[in-house]
Amino acid sequence: MIRFEDPVYLLLLLAVPLLLWWRRYLQRKGDRHIYYSSRGLLGDLPATIRIRLARLLPWLKILALGLFILGVARPQLLNYYEVQRKKGIDILLALDISSSMASIDYQPKNRLEVAKEVIANFIKKRDSDRLGMVAFAGNAFTKSPLTIDYGILKYYLAETRIGEIEDGTAIGMALAAAVNRLRVSDSKTRIIILLTDGVNNKGEIAPLDAAQIARDFNIKVYTIGVGREGKANFPVTDRLGNQKLIPVDVKIDEELLKQIAQKTGGLYFRATDGGSLQEIFREIDQWEKTEIQSRQITEKKDIYPWFLVAGLALLLAVEFGKRSVLRLLP
Repeated sequence: MIRFEDPVYLLLLLAVPLLLWWRRYLQRKGDRHIYYSSRGLLGDLPATIRIRLARLLPWLKILALGLFILGVARPQLLNYYEVQRKKGIDILLALDISSSMASIDYQPKNRLEVAKEVIANFIKKRDSDRLGMVAFAGNAFTKSPLTIDYGILKYYLAETRIGEIEDGTAIGMALAAAVNRLRVSDSKTRIIILLTDGVNNKGEIAPLDAAQIARDFNIKVYTIGVGREGKANFPVTDRLGNQKLIPVDVKIDEELLKQIAQKTGGLYFRATDGGSLQEIFREIDQWEKTEIQSRQITEKKDIYPWFLVAGLALLLAVEFGKRSVLRLLP
């Protein structure tokens, strides 16, 4: 970006049109001509390169004047640097990918598809926080470590599928895997958001034991029970290869999820539809805000000498051309 330290001198550029008018006036008056006894002596001579260059010289002098005026106004080249001090939050998303997440009670999509869409929107709202993701069913594994590369995180989220690991619901293993990723973090605020639609039935670590470990590391856990109450349609394939939807009972261990959240200082939510799931993430986004402090540094570099040198070079070129190559009369 270019700015002028003394922009008031730019008003002198208004004199340029006046000089052009004055030159035109003198030409019409005849003060800029040499009179001959007969114009026919010259005939219709073609304009040579020297004549064309001679006609260009006054314009070069006007351009040199403009460069001098710009130089006097002291143009400067500015570089802006944004220095930010951010208090980042580390968030680990623990997503249930067990077979029950294929239940279609979020018409027309299943629970996992809706959860992935809502999580993707949650990621878009983050600015400086590090995010990671753990997927779990009968066991748990890290889909993405903590990162600020939200693009790659959304890619891993989109590629998450039911059936990647053995079926089941190992809530304790999911919490332990998430805690293991967060325990070495130096962030003051560390959060686990756990989404599940079932009852803990797999894993070597009890959920409440994993919650205690999270509490020992000062990690909050927000738990979300996904799915409607009562029955939900579950897709099955019959012997002929046709897919059907059969109603199955929805079983979510809400008491366990509430205990996990309470033990770690988090909260429990029940998401009965896609809209409520979005609202839950919206509330979490408001509570766990990232404080950002920033300041701007401006670097200035004077470039007016280049304008003055360019203007002087043009004037010297004009005077040299008049007295050598073009051989013009004064």
